[in-house]
Amino acid sequence: MGHWLATTADQQRRDWLKRFDARFWTVDFPRPVIAAVTTTGPRALRVDLAFLKADDLAGLIWASEDRWDHALTAYATDRDYRGCSLAFRWRSSGVMALDAVNGPVLTIEGRDAAGTARNWYVRLWNYATGAPDDCTIALDFDSLSGGFVLPGEADPVWAGDIDRMFVSMVPAGFTGIDVPLGVPQAGWVELSEMRCEGPRSCLEIGDTFVPPHRLRIATGYDDSYNITPARLLRGILHCGYGAVINHYVGMSHFPALAWDGAAYTAAAGICAPAAAWHASFLREAKALGFEVILSLSFELLDQHCPAAWKQRDADAAPALTGYTPPSTLLSPCSPVAMAWLQGIAAGFAALARAVGQRVRFQVGEPWWWVSQGNRLCAYDAATLAAYTAATGLAAPEIRDVRSMTTSAKRDFLDWLGVRLGAATLALRDAAAADETLLLFYAPQVLRPDRPDLIRANLPAAWTRPAFDVLQLEDYEFVTRGDFAGQGRTRAVGAALGYPLAAQHYFAGYAETAATAAADWPRIAEAAAGADAAETFVWAWPQVARDGFTTFDILGDETMPAFHDVRFPLELGYGATGGPQFSTQVVTTGSGYEQRNSGWADARLHYDAGVGVRSEADLATLIAFFRARRGQAHGFRFNDPLDHAGVAEALGSGDGVRTRFELVRTYGLGEDAQLRRITRPLPGSVRVLVDGVPATGWSLGVLGAVDFITAPVSGATVTASFDFDVPVRFAEDRIDVGLAAWRAGDLPSVPLVEVREA
Repeated sequence: MGHWLATTADQQRRDWLKRFDARFWTVDFPRPVIAAVTTTGPRALRVDLAFLKADDLAGLIWASEDRWDHALTAYATDRDYRGCSLAFRWRSSGVMALDAVNGPVLTIEGRDAAGTARNWYVRLWNYATGAPDDCTIALDFDSLSGGFVLPGEADPVWAGDIDRMFVSMVPAGFTGIDVPLGVPQAGWVELSEMRCEGPRSCLEIGDTFVPPHRLRIATGYDDSYNITPARLLRGILHCGYGAVINHYVGMSHFPALAWDGAAYTAAAGICAPAAAWHASFLREAKALGFEVILSLSFELLDQHCPAAWKQRDADAAPALTGYTPPSTLLSPCSPVAMAWLQGIAAGFAALARAVGQRVRFQVGEPWWWVSQGNRLCAYDAATLAAYTAATGLAAPEIRDVRSMTTSAKRDFLDWLGVRLGAATLALRDAAAADETLLLFYAPQVLRPDRPDLIRANLPAAWTRPAFDVLQLEDYEFVTRGDFAGQGRTRAVGAALGYPLAAQHYFAGYAETAATAAADWPRIAEAAAGADAAETFVWAWPQVARDGFTTFDILGDETMPAFHDVRFPLELGYGATGGPQFSTQVVTTGSGYEQRNSGWADARLHYDAGVGVRSEADLATLIAFFRARRGQAHGFRFNDPLDHAGVAEALGSGDGVRTRFELVRTYGLGEDAQLRRITRPLPGSVRVLVDGVPATGWSLGVLGAVDFITAPVSGATVTASFDFDVPVRFAEDRIDVGLAAWRAGDLPSVPLVEVREA
């Protein structure tokens, strides 16, 4: 597979979009209000709202700059709205009416004709015809004015430099005071029959279609809550992702909330805006041919989680992730928390079932959290009470999961694993899904400095057939270049009894734009090398942010490029050949030369024909040639003159790097030439760290030495080994004749080295 990070300059095809297209509006809001925008027709949208406070406010937003779409599908930035008009039908319920003092206002952010930043506040009722809850609104940007009363308070809008505009919506019971509403209030606004006209009413938009490829995409509602499902799905489809979407319902925007006297905490069920968004998403995904895996984790935004539901460490501090604001983890031993979570699972499954989607449900990343300082979070009141009730013992304190000094502590971890397993199976059953999946996040659990943590976080209850599919993710192992960790991740599938046909792999993710250039090549390499039934990229917001674009290379999966077999030794010993460089030499008129070396490393070539000494050798050669299909497949070749490396320097440790590639060094100092060794003889490799034979390493693909624990900073890593050269036949034909051979005419069998790294 190939990939690149696209920019808008790579839009190979463009189309035209009507400004104010219903698909490209967004919403935003401060907590605890929740809003979601969906499309209800080609020229219509709906905003669903859940208000909890008397000063809640949400905005329906149109932005001049596209910040949410992939570079290949984004619309062009145009801040000049002059010559444009926008008209639509407005219908609403549960929000402050258009004619009220605090009714909906169109706030326009931009600059005036002099370039000074400013805002205009356009009262929509001033441009409405009809009733306050059902009317037609017509906005001509060339004659638009802010102000409550027109023309007395008119503040003319200069429409030549607008950044964004948003429609404010507040509850019908709005007072502007930060107090809970007596009863949480639902509201909605519909804009339909939307029309934009005028000479600047159209925008260019990227319409590139990446050919369908074998990777799948993951999404998350926490990162997509503000855009329409139609917009999200358009981007996914255009970028070549097909068949199935893994959708994490999130931890912050889906719960219904209620005031408990001190905070707004999770109440029963899914809030109405999130339910409306997901119903639209599932329905539109099905129409486009996508199945959706719905993912639900034990994670919940900390500020909305009841105190008794949280995992806690031995000092009663809650489990907190590193997000801002932080999320927390629900205790598998809390009956109330688990009942709530099971109700959420059933609710999302019902949404999928209602639109005809096959219900595919994932239990996502269930674990006992380990906080900063390696402190195990398994000491909430519910867990402590359950342990004492089950064993008659007090739970032993584990203040550092790296040090499990007593059998009592290990027994406690085993018990925690049983409870985690039971909680995940109960959540699985609550969804009553057609297919069940478990997502295991390896970097949190499979750390070599926490070897006993798997007792609690890799329960035997997950062994197949507990779930239909095991999904494995190793994000940090990939982006840190921890290949040993990646190997430990792959081993989990076999340990739990899931064959590759029942596994999915998650590659990613590029956490920030600053690290994208370094992260994406590693992510793409891991995804391309995965051999699970499905491979997902996590996640769409990062893919869109960085312009990550992947594609299949025609023919790269039709056959293996290399056969791991050796050229017959009895023929190879007689071969001739050696290294070849590529140097361009230009001789000037005065006789001086200018030379340019095109290759950093030599390429070996051989002629194995001279090794043919009998008719049996001829038969062996022809059979081997036919099995390789001529030039189609590479193979191993033993170079009798250069086949061993002794005390070769592989590099220095930095405390993070776990992979060191085998190399052979020729020469000394700055003129030394390094040659990557990709086909070592496995039993011959001996690795030393600071001159001492190393343990805790394995031989990876293409001659890579993978350490379980990274060598310390400054440590010198060396290796001795025997190796073969990867080669292929240089031609697709061999001309041999028995009579000619008997007459001493040796066949020519050229071989050429294959570069693998």
